[in-house]
Amino acid sequence: MVADGKSKADISLAGTFASSAFAACFAEICTIPLDTAKVRLQLQKTAAAGDTVALPKYRGMLGTVATIAREEGLTALWKGIVPGLHRQCLFGGLRIGFYEPVKTFYVGKDFVGDVPLSKKILAALTTGALGIAVANPTDLVKVRLQSEGKLPPGVPRRYSGALSAYSTIIRQEGVAALWTGVGPNIARNAIINAAELASYDQIKQTILKLPGFSDNVITHLLSGLGAGFFAVCIGSPVDVVKSRMMGDPTYKSTLDCFAKTLRNDGPLAFYKGFVPNFGRLGSWNVIMFLTLEQAKKFVKNLESS
Repeated sequence: MVADGKSKADISLAGTFASSAFAACFAEICTIPLDTAKVRLQLQKTAAAGDTVALPKYRGMLGTVATIAREEGLTALWKGIVPGLHRQCLFGGLRIGFYEPVKTFYVGKDFVGDVPLSKKILAALTTGALGIAVANPTDLVKVRLQSEGKLPPGVPRRYSGALSAYSTIIRQEGVAALWTGVGPNIARNAIINAAELASYDQIKQTILKLPGFSDNVITHLLSGLGAGFFAVCIGSPVDVVKSRMMGDPTYKSTLDCFAKTLRNDGPLAFYKGFVPNFGRLGSWNVIMFLTLEQAKKFVKNLESS
């Protein structure tokens, strides 16, 4: 990730894409249990007023992880990993891999100096929106698989796996159903991508100007944590709407989902799962950016040899 004013890539576009996809997939494998907990918390509806029987099944990040592991087994925490990796290969590779070229396009190839924050945000919004428009089916299948909890005896699961989910959705709901929730998903991922990549870029650029700091693991760690925090603060409301629309097809539109969530569960519902979301995105960003920086160095050495 360029943070010193140089906008020209030092490795090929294919190398950048491959490094980005690898880093995103590795981060996904490490953090998907927290993502599963986040999805379950976001999809959990608040009990009706006066209902003293229906208590929330999931409470907090660790409580949700423990409940899933106890009731469904440890492997249930990695539900959705296959479509999750499909998603990261496509979405991660596109949104991260094309960030530098798009940023260079916006500032001009002959630009010299620190890239303005506005251009970084614009580039990240662009790659985030384009990337998820392509990868939305993988996101939908991932959420559908993650949202299924423990079922009563004799009740079959809707999907036996990722490929089964793709084929079942196409057969029962049509091809267009794979792009269910694409509106809020584009909004969510464009916004979060801007928060992640632009903030990482800007924080890293700022840190490198401080005495005693260099382009090393400590700088990448601090920049990744900052990027994750900004992403969660900004993206939580659209993330909740996206998860609910993908997990519950009864919502008619993004506005319908937003209005019903606000009316039935209150404004704090848009920050349901904030702690697991930050635990997920914070750790995801740290792992991804640390891996990305090392992967790009490896590819650079490979291409120059």
